[in-house]
Amino acid sequence: MSQYGKAEYWEERYTRDPEPFDWYQRFAGIKDLVQACFTPESKILNIGAGNSRLSEEMFDEGYQNITNIDISHVVTKAMQEKYKDKGPNFKYLHMDARAMEFEDGSFDGAIDKGTLDAILCGESSSSNAQKVIQEVHRVLGPKGVYFAISYGLPEHRLQYFEKPEYDWNVIVKQVHKPTISTSIAITNEDKDAPNVHYIYICTKGQQKAAKQ
Repeated sequence: MSQYGKAEYWEERYTRDPEPFDWYQRFAGIKDLVQACFTPESKILNIGAGNSRLSEEMFDEGYQNITNIDISHVVTKAMQEKYKDKGPNFKYLHMDARAMEFEDGSFDGAIDKGTLDAILCGESSSSNAQKVIQEVHRVLGPKGVYFAISYGLPEHRLQYFEKPEYDWNVIVKQVHKPTISTSIAITNEDKDAPNVHYIYICTKGQQKAAKQ
């Protein structure tokens, strides 16, 4: 599992296996929650997009302003070629989520489908996870939403979101795991967890209001 935190692993993996691959959930499994958080006009950042079909499926549902980033040069180049006809607002960029090259407040929402989990498998996991969350908070505008999909139980994940330096209001939702198939990746930890995935919906600038 520790290899999931290494950029070299993903370069090799996407070179070896370029076929579309989705971690945890397809869009259909989280569609209702996504629609409750974002509108078709929302500017959305997909963190660690890989070659998942999530953004493509969201695009087909009307979410056509999506910026996808990934640490792998190989997969970014492949996705740029694959989706070159989707228009200027649907793009793939090579970027490290720990040091994003966007201005403050650039997005209305950020979707993370397993990326934080992958980072928590690697070296300096807690430090790197905090860098990602800090960067997500920075690039989101007022009331921006960080939508993180994870196998991690709340007692293992909330500690990262509910730090004093962040003003997140965090709501935890659950979605049933899909039937295991070749199109859905399930980690060893995921197999041992309850039969659900957790969706951490973190809304920026709402913490104080939520506690009143």
